[in-house]
Amino acid sequence: MFVAASSRCFSDESFEVSCERLTDLEYDKIEIWMDEESDHLKPSEVSRSPEDFYSRFREATRLTPIAFCLENDIEPTAFQSLCKAAKLLRIAQITIPASPLGTPFNSEIDRLKALLKIASRDGIRLSIKTKTGQLTEDPRTATELCQSVKGLGLTLDPSYYTCGPYSNTSYDMVFPYVCHVHLRDSTSDQVQVPVGLGEIDYSRMISMLERQNYHQFLSVELLPSLLNGVDRALELRKLRMLLESVVI
Repeated sequence: MFVAASSRCFSDESFEVSCERLTDLEYDKIEIWMDEESDHLKPSEVSRSPEDFYSRFREATRLTPIAFCLENDIEPTAFQSLCKAAKLLRIAQITIPASPLGTPFNSEIDRLKALLKIASRDGIRLSIKTKTGQLTEDPRTATELCQSVKGLGLTLDPSYYTCGPYSNTSYDMVFPYVCHVHLRDSTSDQVQVPVGLGEIDYSRMISMLERQNYHQFLSVELLPSLLNGVDRALELRKLRMLLESVVI
């Protein structure tokens, strides 16, 4: 397994600045986070001209890009262009959000099948994130979606199973479908707390991943809006060192 960091850790700054910050903190791999409602990086900017984004990224940093992560749903045509950008950057993993709670199960399956077909043509793994408020907030529904859409994976974010309506439910059932991971420290009533003060059992989680022969990335994803005066640089260093000590 390898440790990376999401540009979302500095989503309150420009994408280029986030790359600089992560480099200064001794990360060498980056997950590229996009949100159409943010000034950080919009998926429409990337899909409009994949070649221009490729050049923009290479001019901004020497970090190795390992994944795209989308905060919002995306239309198939734009997603196709996004896959082209991923291919140019040699990225083989894209995370998209699951649909909101209340979305008909069959409608979600149709949406995911259409996007998976596009991603598969370029050899890209597609996964949906486990998150409160979305269909994946229940680990059973998350696994059922993967079983219904062959080839679809999960981006495991254990914070939302530690702090959420299913905090008392085991989520071990999702591990066979995990193809990407987002990490921060959390408690049963706070999605993000300083590293070391939470309840995320990193050792057990990594052990569960190893049982599934998981050899992909552990991506640190801090949420700037929940830092509450905490030293962000220190938190990123602590979590990087903690994860590196566990996976080595």
